[in-house]
Amino acid sequence: MSALTDDTLPVTPRAMRDEMIVFAAMAVLLAIVPLTGIYPFFVMQALCFALLACAFNLLIGYGGLLSFGHAMFLGTAGYVSAHGLKVWGLTPELGIVLGTAAAAALAVVTGYVSIRRQGIYFSMITLALSQLLYFVYLQTPFTHGEDGIQGIPQGYLFGVLNLAKPTVLYYVVLAGFLAGFLLIYRTINSPFGEVLKAIRENEPRAISLGYKTDQYKLLAFILSGTIAGFAGSLKVFVAQNAR
Repeated sequence: MSALTDDTLPVTPRAMRDEMIVFAAMAVLLAIVPLTGIYPFFVMQALCFALLACAFNLLIGYGGLLSFGHAMFLGTAGYVSAHGLKVWGLTPELGIVLGTAAAAALAVVTGYVSIRRQGIYFSMITLALSQLLYFVYLQTPFTHGEDGIQGIPQGYLFGVLNLAKPTVLYYVVLAGFLAGFLLIYRTINSPFGEVLKAIRENEPRAISLGYKTDQYKLLAFILSGTIAGFAGSLKVFVAQNAR
């Protein structure tokens, strides 16, 4: 697979080992944050936005697709999760699943519309769709307009973990971030990820080798949007609002 591009080098076992050591060190450092006296709310917010950044990097860094509309997945998942939790009385895990699923569905639709274009045209379409949703959400009663959805209950995750406790919530958010990070890492180091890198470097060459590049880019867009939505669903529990 590394022969697809001249600039794409195979990932050696040693490189993967070093990366996993760095990942483990990062996980340990983040795990001890509550013991250091650092304000956990700030770190939880940072983790949610870091996961959004990782999702964005999957698309532009490995697929070569610059999206100006990734905030729509974060916001959509947040609104849907918040509505499900507060209005429908869903449990936290169902609220997260519902919000993430809504972001995935949105990614399917917007990806299908935009992925056939390249370069600045792709970016402008994602920006236009994002702005369209922004004005829709600003006007619809579902989101309560500029006020947003306030006072979202945190509840008990799986009926056991009390998310109203800052330390418990912190470790839940940290677990979600690490899971999303590992999913992205596994994706970019898979055959699928190697094809994405090949498309980024030289799409005509990838097409000449028989790869259906639009399908690969669409799948990357959907995965990236879904992970961004997952970050938005987690953020709802941290901020207890969606706006």
